[in-house]
Amino acid sequence: MKKILLLGGSAQQVVCIETAKRLGLYTVLCDYLPDNPGQFHADKFYQKSTTDKEAILKIAQNESIDYIIAYASDPAAPTAAYVAEQMGLPTNPYKAVETLCNKDLFREFLLSHGFNTPRAKGFISKEEVLTDIEDFCFPIIIKPVDSSGSKGVMVLRNKCKLNEAIDYAFSYSRGHRIIIEEFIEKKHPYLIGGDIFVSDGKIIQWGLMNCHRDNSVNPLVPVGKSFPPHLAQDDLQAVKDTLQKLVSDLSIKFGPINVELVIDKNNRVFPIDIGPRSGGNMIPDLLGMIFECDVVEMSIRAAMGESISNNYKNGIPYYATHNLHSNKDGIYHGIEFSKEIEPFVIRKCIYKKNGDNVNTFNNAADALGIVFFKFESESEMKRYLSNMNAYILTDIQNR
Repeated sequence: MKKILLLGGSAQQVVCIETAKRLGLYTVLCDYLPDNPGQFHADKFYQKSTTDKEAILKIAQNESIDYIIAYASDPAAPTAAYVAEQMGLPTNPYKAVETLCNKDLFREFLLSHGFNTPRAKGFISKEEVLTDIEDFCFPIIIKPVDSSGSKGVMVLRNKCKLNEAIDYAFSYSRGHRIIIEEFIEKKHPYLIGGDIFVSDGKIIQWGLMNCHRDNSVNPLVPVGKSFPPHLAQDDLQAVKDTLQKLVSDLSIKFGPINVELVIDKNNRVFPIDIGPRSGGNMIPDLLGMIFECDVVEMSIRAAMGESISNNYKNGIPYYATHNLHSNKDGIYHGIEFSKEIEPFVIRKCIYKKNGDNVNTFNNAADALGIVFFKFESESEMKRYLSNMNAYILTDIQNR
């Protein structure tokens, strides 16, 4: 029986373990958390950090694995590529994966390869930032170079909270490195995000969607996705051309890629974040509905070296997700869905139970759950998603 090493066993990663087993693979899991749910699904479990490349390589060699995958995990993606290159397994280039997973390296790559990119600079100390801050034009965005899910990110329109933003970004960086970028004012009401899928160096599935935010809580944290993207055909083509050039220039061969882009008021496409893995917040589940396929199985088969067929069309409208969240810290006591929104709900995934602690929605890890919708028209979808807090009420009591 062939063996696959899976890096990460969170609740959202269990589906990858189960899919691998369904495909007849022996599953070996690594995760540093002792209470991760994936360990109860995998055939074998090691409690080991997925960012410890040498430790994971030793496990992979001892287990004589045939394949490796870091499903929906930015921190583990470089480890998977490193181990695969060392062992001669199917992989995208380690250098490319490392570039995509470090925002400062990614900005340098974009600049040197002719892509639109905001003025940016990486820093390893607070003192360096305070010395160079006069070189930037506000607004700026400060973030860790190696985090995902909007962790540690702040936008500043002046210097008032500069010290707070620097400390916040450093607190979420594993490598103690942050980046400052000049903020791009977008042309469209939504950022463009979602997942694309690559096979044999070509993008075969365009899971591009609208990225929604809840400005009343945190305008930087994604609160859901909707399909199709609200883009003119010329803008959509410009986004596709940009992404295919990225894939080609990085020599990406296969697999899912999580993307986030902005089109500015001069019609220029700016890649903001590109992750060499499936997106979080159950994006693969949503794309499975839109394209009537199993994105998780596609990802595993690609990691096994199989070529994925190019038979994905434009997708079925009008699907959307909403990340359930709270505007305050407290104790969870339930969620109420209005009778008006219930007919459009096709799936509910609630992470919390009564009595659980809840945090204010400051990053993706603070979500209370995810709801999937299917609407009948674009206008209907826009109307409900623009005011979702009126239809979904969270009961959060003070601690």
